[in-house]
Amino acid sequence: MRNDPFGQSRGQAPRRRGVGNLRWLILLGFLVYGGCYYFSNRTQDPYTGETVLIDGSIGHEQERAMGLQAYQEILSQERPLPKSDRTAQQVTEIARRLIEKVPEITAELAAEHGMPAPDHWQEFEWDVNVIPSEQANAFCLPGGKMAVYTGLFPVARTEDALAVVMGHEIAHALLRHGAQRMSQQKLAQIGQMAGAASGMDPQQQQMVMAAMGYGYLLPYARSHETQADEVGLMLAAAACYDPNEAIGLWQRMGESSGGQAPPEFSSTHPNPGTRIQNLQALMPKAMEYRQKFCRM
Repeated sequence: MRNDPFGQSRGQAPRRRGVGNLRWLILLGFLVYGGCYYFSNRTQDPYTGETVLIDGSIGHEQERAMGLQAYQEILSQERPLPKSDRTAQQVTEIARRLIEKVPEITAELAAEHGMPAPDHWQEFEWDVNVIPSEQANAFCLPGGKMAVYTGLFPVARTEDALAVVMGHEIAHALLRHGAQRMSQQKLAQIGQMAGAASGMDPQQQQMVMAAMGYGYLLPYARSHETQADEVGLMLAAAACYDPNEAIGLWQRMGESSGGQAPPEFSSTHPNPGTRIQNLQALMPKAMEYRQKFCRM
């Protein structure tokens, strides 16, 4: 093939070096943006003393509005028991006792980390319903909207164990885990955009996101569960429930799954064995809280 005077072979497209350089510049720009987003939105959580990621643009009012919308959608699809139902009244009383201890436990945990007590929970409009379902589950949304599924009762068995679960769910709302998950998702989206802009094919992007999930997102989600276990256990103990019931509860949870739970590294939750070990380590502190704050 004859070369032209400029040294390029005829029939060959000129090499586009500028495109590759531009992609690297775009990738670098996204990485800088992601780093700035991460470091500028970190804050210290007063309940745990840990540094967490919460987007500064996510306000408490926005969280509560999103929680209320989700709650209304759930109740429109899953009809709860009447408030006059005996089971609903039992759950309402447990919730009342736990919520009554939120101010004291919030102040106590924040003081342990040398921080002022947060007050975002003061704007919560608490509500709790019982939903007939085989699910062994419960939740508390941002803003204090709660529900307990009837499938949880055979696993919990006792009021004390039920209070541990409900305390755990309340803790998620107090710890602003919803806002933290939203912030993590935004960081993940920045990573996806960076991968697309750098010219990665879909398979490569999927591999990178999987690595980010196993290395960052899933461990972060498991830490949320561990944090909620601790704060929820302190709430239950302060409300005069027996924190020791948490051990049997998670043993029964493990049995109810039939040993089919995924390996911990690929799950958003600690496995029951790890959870029980953590709770056992927390039990002396929980008993101290019970002695200090239980006034029944």
